[in-house]
Amino acid sequence: MGLLEQCEAVFGSPDLYRVLGVRREASPQEIRRGYHRASLRVHPDRAEPDVKEEATRRFQILGKAYAVLSDAEQRAVYDEQGTVDEEGEALSGERDWREYWRLLFKKITVKDIEDFEKSYKDSEEELADIKAAYVDFEGDMDRIMESVLCADYTDEPRIRKIIEKAIDSGEVPSYQCFVKESKQKTIARKRRAEKEAREAEKTKDELGLGGEDDLKALIQVR
Repeated sequence: MGLLEQCEAVFGSPDLYRVLGVRREASPQEIRRGYHRASLRVHPDRAEPDVKEEATRRFQILGKAYAVLSDAEQRAVYDEQGTVDEEGEALSGERDWREYWRLLFKKITVKDIEDFEKSYKDSEEELADIKAAYVDFEGDMDRIMESVLCADYTDEPRIRKIIEKAIDSGEVPSYQCFVKESKQKTIARKRRAEKEAREAEKTKDELGLGGEDDLKALIQVR
């Protein structure tokens, strides 16, 4: 299965820009930032054991998408023809995508996460991300809450108000999945989030992670 087919199967779109969450006109820096953010969501180091294989698959696909769009020549071919060079070095099946990620990005610390969260929440960037997630997932709050960075269940009322305001202003369509979501689904989502938080805390305690450990930071990133 080629890269574009993999993107369609896993992320619901063959569009490399959409997979990385960036505009087609995005600068190289914006594409890099999009890849960083998208990959943090699925990084295998922060995945539960039962979903680590799927997280690894998604992580590898994101790495390949970035490898294409970060190469000026390959990006030009993709933009003009909608194709990628499956035989090229960038998409080599032997590449270690975790090592590739480590070479691109510095070690992440808890302070990095805290600083980013402070600047991100209630920013124009977060507002745009929430609206985009709402449209991409057609109002499915389960998927919206999973995709928005730095969000946990305590942020849901705030995020829901942002979406409701966007619906009222006509910026985004009104999806039945959102406006008529059952209370049972909301409660189930909260319970899952609380369980995941407890399990993450237990894992950190068992591993004895310190305040500056990058794995700890990755576990905390949403």
